[in-house]
Amino acid sequence: MALDQSSRYSDLSLKEADLIAGGKHFLTAYKLKTAPGHGFLEVASHIAAESSTGTNVEVSTTDDFTRGVDALVYEIDETAFEDGFGLFKVAYPVELFDINITDGNYMLSQMWSLILGNNQGMGDHVGLRLLDFLIPEMMLKKFDGPSVGITDLWKVLGRPEVDGGYISGTIIKPKLGLRPKPFAEAAYQFWLGGDFIKNDEPQGNQTFCPMKEVLPLVAESMDRAQQETGKAKIFSANITADSYQELIARGEYIKETFAKYGNENHLSFLVDGFVTGPQGVTTCRRHFPDTFLHYHRAGHGAITSYKTPMGMDPLVFMKFARLVGASGIHTGTMGYGKMEGHGDERVLAYMLERDECQGHYFYQKWHGMKPTVAIISGGMNALRLPGFFENLGHGNVINTCGGGAYGHIDSPGAGAMSLSQAYECWKEGADPIEFAKTHKEFARAFESFTLDADKLYPDWREKLGVHK
Repeated sequence: MALDQSSRYSDLSLKEADLIAGGKHFLTAYKLKTAPGHGFLEVASHIAAESSTGTNVEVSTTDDFTRGVDALVYEIDETAFEDGFGLFKVAYPVELFDINITDGNYMLSQMWSLILGNNQGMGDHVGLRLLDFLIPEMMLKKFDGPSVGITDLWKVLGRPEVDGGYISGTIIKPKLGLRPKPFAEAAYQFWLGGDFIKNDEPQGNQTFCPMKEVLPLVAESMDRAQQETGKAKIFSANITADSYQELIARGEYIKETFAKYGNENHLSFLVDGFVTGPQGVTTCRRHFPDTFLHYHRAGHGAITSYKTPMGMDPLVFMKFARLVGASGIHTGTMGYGKMEGHGDERVLAYMLERDECQGHYFYQKWHGMKPTVAIISGGMNALRLPGFFENLGHGNVINTCGGGAYGHIDSPGAGAMSLSQAYECWKEGADPIEFAKTHKEFARAFESFTLDADKLYPDWREKLGVHK
């Protein structure tokens, strides 16, 4: 049995308000279910020890300074949740966190491994989930944060820099299997009506679609679509790679390719931040500081899904992404698309875009750090969007609809137009069926996505005169 460390690694007399006012502690809130035979405070204290200065036995090398930077459990509620889990909070002295030798900034990699590392695998609990954290100003000021944001994309698109509105986007579909010419043609067809295209996360440099063959064609398609529509377009290119040299090489090649048409600032770089980790994101953030950093998170469900008792809440992942410098990150669809989620997840967007926000347990101030925009993706289409905007309260997001564009009955361009029309419908406060009567592309979305239409608007066929 592990050593009971509660006498050293807990102090329930500490007050959260005092810890926050002092500004010298990083605070965390965890959900915990202990293994049979273990006390709640005992296990919580063991977790604080494991993620700071302790081991499971007393060691002779511990001195008075070491004890002064112990992480301390300062609050517990053993019956906080109905599923047998309790809540505990830990205060970590800021001295525990690693800083770069190059510039003195903090790093996310060590922070993550400290607050959500070995403690996940301990045998005296059967569930440990990080629900929220509060980072003090003295630490927050030493993270990169975003260098580019949605305002920069609005500028490219010729929109106001404040409240520039909805950016209609798509994901090239099918995600794999297209050769260079069909891929570029798919991009062109969407750009006839839409703003933003991203690579799907597996699309990179397959032998049947080499990057150096397909991207010149995509750049040409962008230029052609811009000339034909008179509107700017944006491409989010996947530069995810194991090696930072490969990531940089891909980014530089893409910039050179689009620069031939004068469109080097019409780019975003997609980095899959879950699989590459903070190093991949930071490499892009620092090497390409003038390019929108599109943080994709394929695989995150393994640690953020509500179905697992382990890992972290999606809110924690969002805060990590803003600290490390994401311009935009996928937040899910808040229950309106095919991905797991619920309407109250609007807090994910608010935490990213606001300068201060109430999280699940902590009120986070960002002290002027640039915002990160929510990217909404996963089973969305024009019919689902009005409800999504109503729930969120605004439309200042990037929305990438794969099937929602390429599944439109008329064309990908018409699908793109239906998405923008859905935003206008919500913005005007119009009834969607009445709005559809004067907006063809939105109306045809009802015939394109009949299952959604039947569910969301049961009388649409009669009102729109569709009898099939």
